[in-house]
This record gives sequence, C-alpha cells and structure tokens, in this order.
Amino acid sequence: MKKILGLVVSLTIISGACAAVLAYVNSITKEPIAATAEKAKEAAKLAVLCGEEGYTAEGRSSEGYGGDIVLMVGFKKDKKTVISYKVLQATETPGLGMKLKTPEFAGQFAGKDGSSLKVKKDGGEIEAITSATITSRAVCKAIADAQKKLQ
Repeated sequence: MKKILGLVVSLTIISGACAAVLAYVNSITKEPIAATAEKAKEAAKLAVLCGEEGYTAEGRSSEGYGGDIVLMVGFKKDKKTVISYKVLQATETPGLGMKLKTPEFAGQFAGKDGSSLKVKKDGGEIEAITSATITSRAVCKAIADAQKKLQ
C-alpha cells in the first residue's frame, strides 16, 4: 500500500511540474504566434487581390474532411466575383484534400460568383479534387461565407 501511495504522489508531482512548464511555454509563445497569424492574414489579403482593386474577406467552413477550412478570399469591386483565395487554415488529408492549395484547383474559382459555387457532382461548375469531394465542397462553402460577409 505504501508503494502505491508513493507512486501516486510521485506521478502527481511530475504531472504538476509538466503542467507548470507547459503553461509557462504557452504564456511566452502566445503573443508571437498571434502576431505571426495576423501578419499571414495581411499578406494573404494582398495576395488574393492579385494587384486588382477589390475587397477581401475571411471565409470559414466547418465541413472539411479534416476539420475547419479557413480562407482569405479576394473579390472584385462588385463584391461577388472571386479573384482568388489563400488557405489560412486546413488540416485535410496530405496528398488529397491539401490539393485545395494548388493553382489548378484554386484557379477554377476566378471570375465566378462566390455565392453560387458548387462542385460538378452537385450540379455546379467546380471540378472536385479527386477523392476529396468533401474538401472541395467545404472550399465552396468557405468562399460563400466570405462573400456573405461583404454584403
């Protein structure tokens, strides 16, 4: 019984020390991580406009295969027509869903109305990423979400 009690006390002390170290590291890195994320958003805003005058908005879909997909989307002055997008957050399957970052996939959205995007499987114009239709649908929804924010 004394051995078990000694082990419990030892593990409690070790766990507490680990928790304290993690809390300290989190407090040190929280601000730099937030600053880096903000810089990435600002860079994405410039990139999605491709030198055109227009508007940018952040769009989100919680329906990605690997979780949330967050995009920075550039729109023409009419606030409807997509110029391009940049991925801010995505945890899709490597080699499949992460093709949402490729120019071949992303280029399909240019010149289209952001509120009416659908993959071909659903009667739309967007060619879904092979074996990643869920991701492709989520990108369409994230762009529509961004477009709604401009209205």
